[in-house]
Amino acid sequence: MIVGTAVIELHIPGSRSLKAKRSVLNRIKERLRNRFNASIAEVDYQDLWQRAVLGVAVVGIEKRVIEGVLSNMVRLVETETRAEIIRVETDFY
Repeated sequence: MIVGTAVIELHIPGSRSLKAKRSVLNRIKERLRNRFNASIAEVDYQDLWQRAVLGVAVVGIEKRVIEGVLSNMVRLVETETRAEIIRVETDFY
């Protein structure tokens, strides 16, 4: 069994409140959960309006399959027009 994780740091330039930020993040998290059946959580900058860090975890048997899933997840986040990706880190266990 292999666990793939990704840390996706986001900038949300149009957010003027935590409520607006949550709206953007909830949309992203729901899209990722529905399409990839992954575990996702906001893991840092909970108190900032325009920054967020999402932690993502995927479990599988083959590393290259998990790498593909994580890459597809990042591509899906890139399509969100209200958020910009600042940094992505992946790791495997």
